[in-house]
Amino acid sequence: MAHSHNNVLLHVVFSTKDRRPFLQDAEIRSKLNAYLVGILKNLKCPSLATNCVADHVHTLFLISRTITIADVMRDLKGSSSAWLKTQSPDLRRFQWQTGYGSFSVSESLGSVVKKYIQIQEQHHKKMSFQDEYRKICKLNGIVIDDRYDWD
Repeated sequence: MAHSHNNVLLHVVFSTKDRRPFLQDAEIRSKLNAYLVGILKNLKCPSLATNCVADHVHTLFLISRTITIADVMRDLKGSSSAWLKTQSPDLRRFQWQTGYGSFSVSESLGSVVKKYIQIQEQHHKKMSFQDEYRKICKLNGIVIDDRYDWD
């Protein structure tokens, strides 16, 4: 085959350090969403949906065939953290959690995950981030240990 092709959708979830609600301001969240989309675009990993709430982010993107998930996450979290710290004195101590969850999504379920990401604010009126994350992991066959998976 002369060309390489891929269509790999990833749903990535990551939280603020200790799930602190640093991102309560709607304007900051809107700007952060745009900033994250820009980072992904620059990495040639176009966002299909990106949405943050007070204490975490969900994003669905197509991962480029030339970059690893770890490199995307290093750039996404590192750049956005540095940028957030410049946005307000209240964000000077901002940090993302150390880890993240990345989950493959079939093309046929991409629109379902996109809608799920878009309605995060309504969703979190009924379910905490930790319960949501546990559920996502369980659906993806991942066993988490509460003693080690939260920071």
